[in-house]
Amino acid sequence: MNEFTVNLISKLLTFYILDAATRRTLRTNIKTRIYGHKIFKQAKSIGKNLFVGGYSYVNDKTVLGEHVCFNGMQIHGDGNVKIGRYFHSGVECLIITRNHNYEGEAIPYDSEYIYKDVEIGDFVWMGSRVTVLPGTKIGEGVIIQAGAVVHGTIPDYAIIGGNPAKVFKYRDIEHFKKLKAEGKFH
Repeated sequence: MNEFTVNLISKLLTFYILDAATRRTLRTNIKTRIYGHKIFKQAKSIGKNLFVGGYSYVNDKTVLGEHVCFNGMQIHGDGNVKIGRYFHSGVECLIITRNHNYEGEAIPYDSEYIYKDVEIGDFVWMGSRVTVLPGTKIGEGVIIQAGAVVHGTIPDYAIIGGNPAKVFKYRDIEHFKKLKAEGKFH
């Protein structure tokens, strides 16, 4: 179901009946149910309060923490994916967990796949159109700039961007830890 259809259904269901805040909440719940349908059927496990605001797809080896927010995430390949608590993604994000074997018995690659797991820590914010490559490990509190291509190990609290993504700044770690200790999560 496309974005236009989802918006039309939610508008029809709430047309002039409810106040604006209630309509917004209802529309959000409808989107999560429609877009989240495949995720609820496919994921290995899902923590509480999953939000899915755009078309998303996961594989059957995906483990999602609590309060995960997808606004358009696709997870391809058969490798394990673990996403921590309070993860937020922008639109059209992609996580890849497999690659072709280019050193095998054929050129440019043979029919064998190479699987590598992806792990994303708690409190990670991923901008729109980010691509995460096989074997990536992203630390706690990382912010990933829109359009970045991420590979390797990304340290906690890093702010990264580019292709390939590189650290260009770090969060204020003391401020981050203070907010975390106070339970101030979004």
